[in-house]
Amino acid sequence: MWAYQSVFYQIYPLGFCGAPKTNDGVTEPRIKKAGAWAPHLKKLGVNAVYFSPVFQSDSHGYDTRDFRQVDCRLGGNKDFAAVCRRLHRNGIRVVLDGVFNHVGRGFWAFEDVRQKKWDSPYKDWFHISFDGNSPYDDGFWYEGWEGHYELVKLNLQNEAVVQHIFDCIRGWVEEFEIDGLRLDVAYLLDQNFIRRLRAFCDSLKPDFFLVGELMHGDYNQFVGDGLLDSCTNYECYKGLYSSFNSMNLFEITHSLLRQFGPENWTLYKGKHLLCFVDNHDVSRIASTLTNPAHLPLIYALLFGMPGIPCVYYGSEWGAEGLKTPGSDDNLRPGFEKPEWNGLCKWIAKLAKAHRESDALINGDFSTVVLTNKQVIFQRRTKKERVLVAINADSEPYTAHFDAQAGCAVDLITGAPHDFGGGSELPPYSAFFWKTE
Repeated sequence: MWAYQSVFYQIYPLGFCGAPKTNDGVTEPRIKKAGAWAPHLKKLGVNAVYFSPVFQSDSHGYDTRDFRQVDCRLGGNKDFAAVCRRLHRNGIRVVLDGVFNHVGRGFWAFEDVRQKKWDSPYKDWFHISFDGNSPYDDGFWYEGWEGHYELVKLNLQNEAVVQHIFDCIRGWVEEFEIDGLRLDVAYLLDQNFIRRLRAFCDSLKPDFFLVGELMHGDYNQFVGDGLLDSCTNYECYKGLYSSFNSMNLFEITHSLLRQFGPENWTLYKGKHLLCFVDNHDVSRIASTLTNPAHLPLIYALLFGMPGIPCVYYGSEWGAEGLKTPGSDDNLRPGFEKPEWNGLCKWIAKLAKAHRESDALINGDFSTVVLTNKQVIFQRRTKKERVLVAINADSEPYTAHFDAQAGCAVDLITGAPHDFGGGSELPPYSAFFWKTE
């Protein structure tokens, strides 16, 4: 699967392109901006872009009006197709947000129900009761997503709904040549629907990537043969930042050992989960970390641990943004142009090391050295062995351990390393030592 060997980059298009917060009905080809960033993405070492919702919606994209039309605030289908072609020419795959659990109140079929009530042929597309009323005084009750009635839950048990979704996906593959889908709130999707979606997408395009948004629980219920290829690793998202903020690297290491460790009982051995330090729903990592010196280190941990690393647009140069109650606007800004600084250069080196290392892509996971402020762990396959070493302390640290090798080369910088006499880790440093 190509995605397992990729470095992902997430763009939230409506924010990224500076679109109006609510749909004003005015067509403006703002999405072209994403194509203009292709050289930046290539320089950064990205080879897959995940676009948050691009289709016609009421406001933030997850309240879809029509799966068949790109949101007018972003332009038209031809504009987005041109962006996809440009990304593909630069060796960058395209993954779209599949928002199939719910739609907006402006969704064409729901509008038909609001107008015709019982007489609408689409009334069974949703979970509706004509014995009640909605907060919008529609004259009927319907199920909303987790109590949010601006988001109308689709009835995925209805064959007409399933076929409509499949027809739209077929259209996306034909028109935009997409390479995969990220399934919004996948934890709420019926497993039978996911299996059908898997089989359908496989019939459309070989190696079609399906990744689900999962927050908690057993990811094996959704990821595996006949199901999803991957899911969001929210457990490790929390462990990543809080391990640095509390200066307790035992936390993230415990999570990684629980998920990928050498014991037979570990949960996700052999799976490739989508890993991140921030995204469109959580505070930017530069605003979350209490010590700015840890910013390069948390990215080194992200690219060194098992999984598919994903970078959120703007965070590669340290953009800040705190999540506030009732608004995600701070997390989804429109940057005039990409920046390039020392953090970008560092992430580009990490991306190159990850892409080119069999051990970092497919290797197992075991710990070698672990303290509150330092960690060295091993990633290994039959082809390659890499030791990921991180010192989160403001003081140097000398690690004494059996490296099972005399020398190594750092995949990040290309510098040689001699294990003899102990391995010194300067303050706030990280290394990917490929052993001889």
